Amino acid sequence: MRRFGHPPKANVKYISRPGAYAILPRQGKLLLTYQEEPEPEFQLPGGGIDPGESPVAALHREVFEETGWKIDKPRRLGAFRRFVYMPEYDMWANKVCVVYLALPVLQLGPPSELGHIAIWADPEIAATSVANPGDRFFVRQVLRSL
Repeated sequence: MRRFGHPPKANVKYISRPGAYAILPRQGKLLLTYQEEPEPEFQLPGGGIDPGESPVAALHREVFEETGWKIDKPRRLGAFRRFVYMPEYDMWANKVCVVYLALPVLQLGPPSELGHIAIWADPEIAATSVANPGDRFFVRQVLRSL
């Protein structure tokens, strides 16, 4: 599996943290989330998969929580690994990030997760603005196919 970011540190115990994330095109824009804490950054909507939850169920839940949008037709694009410190959980994580392409079909309201703002971005700007290199890689892959 492709790895982005820093290699794992030899003296750190990493906790497995699988997650599902979405690239969401609509009318020539991509739906991103802007997260204010712990660091202000643009991200692909998505997040951790809860125990017993399928990746697709997590994707639907996380996209709705972070953007207020319902999605349809998720298609798995691939996955990547990151070794990162997550200050909001005070833990070092071995994140396996599964990335999907999906359609945002219905906005039901604003994001319900505190500190998130839904943003529509030009795809070229999204390809350079999302915070982590794995997300940028998959956004660029989608841009080539549009």
